[in-house]
Amino acid sequence: AVETSLSEILGKAVAGLFYSSETDAEILPFVGKKAESVTKKTLLAQIGGRAEVAIEERNFEEFFSRLTEIQDWFGDEEKQTAAKFADLKKLLEENLKDLKVFKVGRIEIEIYAVGLDAQGKLAGIKTKAVET
Repeated sequence: AVETSLSEILGKAVAGLFYSSETDAEILPFVGKKAESVTKKTLLAQIGGRAEVAIEERNFEEFFSRLTEIQDWFGDEEKQTAAKFADLKKLLEENLKDLKVFKVGRIEIEIYAVGLDAQGKLAGIKTKAVET
């Protein structure tokens, strides 16, 4: 059997999931290159970001708590979405270490939830947000 790659597993996990801000953005797998550690600098180097670009580190747990929390008013669809985000979070935690969330840019922001995989590569998910 061919080993399923992490990006394929993540691809299935994020299928149909969207990150909501002022717009709904698709969530995509992100697989980078080998990295010593998970830092703003490492991520920027791998995504080809300029050093002066705005980048903020966010807490992984906090980032996901907003996506996985079940609200009183949720219908079935919202509950399913929250459950899918919970599964995605678990998948990231089981396959990556030193997980962090980075927001890159201003207004049109790129969001990366990344850690290091078993081979020491930067990996995780990416999405976009619009925050005006």
